[in-house]
Amino acid sequence: MTALDLYWIPVGAGHQVVRTSGRIYERLVAWAGRRPRRDLYHSALVAATPDGRVTIEMAPQPDDRGRSDRGVVAEGAVGSRRLRRMRVFRYEVRRWPDGEIPDLAYAVASPIRVTEDPRRIAEVLQLVALVPTPVWGRDELRLGEMWNSNSVVSWVLTNAGLLDAAGALPHNGRAPGWDAGVAAARRTSVESASLGSAV
Repeated sequence: MTALDLYWIPVGAGHQVVRTSGRIYERLVAWAGRRPRRDLYHSALVAATPDGRVTIEMAPQPDDRGRSDRGVVAEGAVGSRRLRRMRVFRYEVRRWPDGEIPDLAYAVASPIRVTEDPRRIAEVLQLVALVPTPVWGRDELRLGEMWNSNSVVSWVLTNAGLLDAAGALPHNGRAPGWDAGVAAARRTSVESASLGSAV
């Protein structure tokens, strides 16, 4: 059976430092926006295909074996383009056959079945290699929101015409960067979405 599932993973699940910094960030953003604090989520896609399972996500670059070991199709800078030459300041976009998402077990209100159409799933997998790669954590594209892993997922789903199928976030949830991906997809066609370099 073919399927494409969306997962909502609490930011920092299984990582105390990341979870704490995420809560501090949300507290500051909520205070600035004069709104209640919300729970932060990171999104990922998992496709079941005739050739096996494929995971789709953005993650830090742990080593230089991404193309062979993790199905990396694109990479970008973290924080600043000037720092990109150092691996710690690079992220990678993965389309990883039989890939692992370590914190997937912490997902909330998931999985959400996006589609079971093999043609739509094949289109999603092709789109992953075309995703823009602006600087992570910055609003380099002037979309009103920073670019991050949620931007990659929402960009792909929007271009594939599957955004509505993703549904709503978990209760009281917020996915920073999600709207940036949607806006970027609607701003440019896939053919002209060469804002970053594919690996």
